[in-house]
Amino acid sequence: MSQIAIIGAGGKMGCRIMDNLATSGHELLPVEVGQAGIARLADRGWTPIPSGDALAAADAVVLAVPDDRIGDVASDLVPLARPGAMFVVLDAAAPHAGLMPERADVTYIVAHPCHPALFDDSIPPDASRDFFGGVSAPQAVVCALMQGPESDYERAAALVSVLFAPVKFVHRVTVEQLTLLEPALSETTAATCVAMIHEAMEEVIRKGVPADAARAFILGHLRIVLAITFGETGYGYSDGALKAIARAKPQIFRDDWKTVLDWDRIDESVSDIVGLPVSRRSAP
Repeated sequence: MSQIAIIGAGGKMGCRIMDNLATSGHELLPVEVGQAGIARLADRGWTPIPSGDALAAADAVVLAVPDDRIGDVASDLVPLARPGAMFVVLDAAAPHAGLMPERADVTYIVAHPCHPALFDDSIPPDASRDFFGGVSAPQAVVCALMQGPESDYERAAALVSVLFAPVKFVHRVTVEQLTLLEPALSETTAATCVAMIHEAMEEVIRKGVPADAARAFILGHLRIVLAITFGETGYGYSDGALKAIARAKPQIFRDDWKTVLDWDRIDESVSDIVGLPVSRRSAP
């Protein structure tokens, strides 16, 4: 059994993690200072403890706090940790920005859920609305050993499998690779494209298509085009669809759109997330 401190235990992510850890056999050390978070913990039968007490005892520390707070929180708490303690950060932005304090005798792990995947037949019907994961739908997780002994990676993979349970696989990546996945791939690229699709749906509704018909039509067609594009079907796009894509792509996307995946652009995005200027320190 390990002693695990959860910083921000009463927040949205903190509560999800506390719920998953509650039956794990670990001793939990919840830390929360917000009144709303303290109330949410009380509803679950938990009372927060002072951060100093938690850090003095913890084998692992989960930083379940917003990205723009991780640097300040880590600066306050990392010096209080026991030698050999493991800090788990749930997003790559702050670690990529160099906001984790320098201390050679602690381990830094960066992990993030992949969320339950489309076209995954292992997701039971009663878990189909668990969009984020961590409740009932199985998902994968990505995990990076940023700093610490190699032996700590397996310990970290086991822990994050509980944090985001049910977990079907833990993919090992580097912090830089995780930064490419989020924010660059998932938010900068995918979420932006989907936001544009939603704007297009609103526009056809404005042009007179009934809203329920437009929603049904685009959600159904999104399923088809994602299945085709990601190789989930035995067929490809029709000739008509290929012509429409070829005609529209130059109108919708700039020729240099992939520069959003260049490191200077990613650093700008991370700067927005953490609220501090970021200058990339080294090439991958």
